[in-house]
Amino acid sequence: MLELPTDLPADLAPLSWLIGVWEGDGFLDYTAGDTRFSGEFTHRVSFRHDGGAHLAYSADAWTTGPAAERIPLVSEVGFWRLDRPAVDTDAGPALLPPRSTAPTRTADDVEKLRNAEGGFDIQAQIVHSDGIGELYLGQITGPRIDLATDAVVRSAGAREYAAATRMYGLVDGHLLWAWDIAALGTDLRSQASARLARVE
Repeated sequence: MLELPTDLPADLAPLSWLIGVWEGDGFLDYTAGDTRFSGEFTHRVSFRHDGGAHLAYSADAWTTGPAAERIPLVSEVGFWRLDRPAVDTDAGPALLPPRSTAPTRTADDVEKLRNAEGGFDIQAQIVHSDGIGELYLGQITGPRIDLATDAVVRSAGAREYAAATRMYGLVDGHLLWAWDIAALGTDLRSQASARLARVE
């Protein structure tokens, strides 16, 4: 049974089913030029909240196999939140405190943010350990999330990576996801998918 925290800021209610640690296996299959990358991997994802109007995200993936033979594939960190204009009760930018101590946002305030499809617009900022940063925009509708990159930033030493989409869904108590990428000179195409179970 899925138990949702009751102490969340109202802005996190649509995202609350993500909270926890999820782990499972997935499959990678991606061709770039003459090279095909394929195989199974293990993925561990964490969504947590610290009292702010966002979820902190982290994820690690490594090849499946005996511990001594596992190869790390990616580590990611980031923040997920509803995509809404900043208001005076929000802190930031940087260390700047809120400009107002107005009453806390309510469920009614969040309901006003529903989009024409009946979901909520969201954003996810994700930074990879290999020097790539992404800003995703998308929407959450019930137990399904669809995201697409709005911006990608690469360090000078990072490999070519131009765009991505991600889909997450809660199905029979499992977190299913798929990640499509445009990288290494290819157009946007399927790269990997996984099925994760809640472990914490």
